[in-house]
Amino acid sequence: MYNPNAAGGAANTVSGSRLFVYEVVGLNQCDPTDGITAPVRRSGSVFVTVPYNRMNQEMRRIARMGGQIVSIRPLTGEGAANGQAPKAENGQTTAGDGLQATQPEEKSKPMTEAKQKTEVPVNIYRPNNPYIGKCLSNEELVREGGDGTVRHLIFDISGSDLRYVEGQSIGIIPPGTDSKGKPHKLRLYSIASTRHGDYVDDKTVSLCVRQLVYKNPETGEPVYGVCSTHLCNLKEGDDVKITGPVGKEMLLPDDPEATVIMMATGTGIAPFRAFLWRMFKESHEDYKFKGLAWLFFGVAYSPNILYKDELEQLAQEFPDNFRLTYAISREQKNPEGGKMYIQNRIQENADELWQLVQKPNTHTYICGLKGMEGGIDKGMSDAAGKFDVDWAEYQKQLKKEHRWHVETY
Repeated sequence: MYNPNAAGGAANTVSGSRLFVYEVVGLNQCDPTDGITAPVRRSGSVFVTVPYNRMNQEMRRIARMGGQIVSIRPLTGEGAANGQAPKAENGQTTAGDGLQATQPEEKSKPMTEAKQKTEVPVNIYRPNNPYIGKCLSNEELVREGGDGTVRHLIFDISGSDLRYVEGQSIGIIPPGTDSKGKPHKLRLYSIASTRHGDYVDDKTVSLCVRQLVYKNPETGEPVYGVCSTHLCNLKEGDDVKITGPVGKEMLLPDDPEATVIMMATGTGIAPFRAFLWRMFKESHEDYKFKGLAWLFFGVAYSPNILYKDELEQLAQEFPDNFRLTYAISREQKNPEGGKMYIQNRIQENADELWQLVQKPNTHTYICGLKGMEGGIDKGMSDAAGKFDVDWAEYQKQLKKEHRWHVETY
C-alpha cells in the first residue's frame, strides 16, 4: 500500500497482571450449558473477576453460555489486592452464580516491557544513500473482471542491513527526474510481509502496489503515477532503490492474547497481511497467537479481493481466532439499499466491536481510504452511546493508550 503519512509513535499498551470485572447479562440455559451442574442465572447482571491473561478465554466461555458482556472495568480498591469479586449493593459478593471468579495463574509482564524486547529499526537507509535491491517476483493480484491493476512484489534485500517489523513502511525512489529536472522524491509503501519475508529466510521484503491512474482535468487523457507505474512494470532482476524502514504507528503488539481489529480498503490490506502471516502462518518460539484477529476488508468488486485465497484459507483453518468480513461496494447492498462500504460493516457489528475495544489488550487498526473514518466513528459512537459513553472522548483515551492506530490517505 502506498502510504504518504507513515508516522512515528509507540504502538504498545500498558497492561499486565491486573484483574478486570466483566458485567454479564442474558445468561440463559442453552445447548453448551446443558451439562453444567452449577446454577446459571436467567436474568440480571453477573459480575466475573478475570485476570488479564485469561480475558479472551473468559469472553469465549461467556459467549458459549449465552451471555453478553455489557461492561469491562479494572478491579480497583480493597478487593483488587486479593482478587475478590465486587460486592453488590446488598453487600454480597457476586462472583457469577456458576461463573466462578478465576484467580491469576501467573503474572504476565506489562506489554510496554514486553515490547522493549523487539527493536524497531528506523531509517537504516536514507534517500541520499538508498539500498539497491533486486525484484524477485511481480504478480498480479486482481483477478479477471476486477478494476485496475495491483501487484504483489518481492524484493531481494539479502545483501543489505535492512531490517523491519510488521506495520512499518519502506521508501521507493523511482528512476529519472521530475519536471524540474530533479531526482524523484521517495514514496512510502506499507510492507506486506513479516520481518522474515515471504520466503521466511530474512532475505526479502514485499509490497502491495496499485498502479495510480487518473485523468488530466484539462485534456481528459490518462495520467499514470510515476512510482506506482515503475513498480508495477518491474521485471525479475530489475533494480529498485529502497529506503527506510519508517513508522511506529501501526506496529503489532507482542501480546499473543491480544484482540486485533483490522479495517482495510484496497491496498490498505498490506500491513494486515503481514500481521496475519505472523499470527498464523509462521512458527515462533516467543510468539504463538491465541487471541482474536478480525479483518474488515472493503473492495469494489469480488475480483479485487487481494490475497483472497490466503485470507479464506486462514479463516477456514483458524475459525476460533480469525474472522473475515468483506464489504464489496459494487456487488453488495447496505440495509438502506445503497452500496456496501466498510463503514456499513462496522456499523452492523458496532455493538460487538464496542465490547471488544473496551478490553485493555484490544488494538484497532485502520488502513486505506480516509473516507471510511467518519462512518467507522458513527457506528462506534452509536454503540457507545447506548451506555452513555462519549465515543469521541473514549477514542482519545484509546489513542493515548496507543490502542487506536490509523494510517489513511
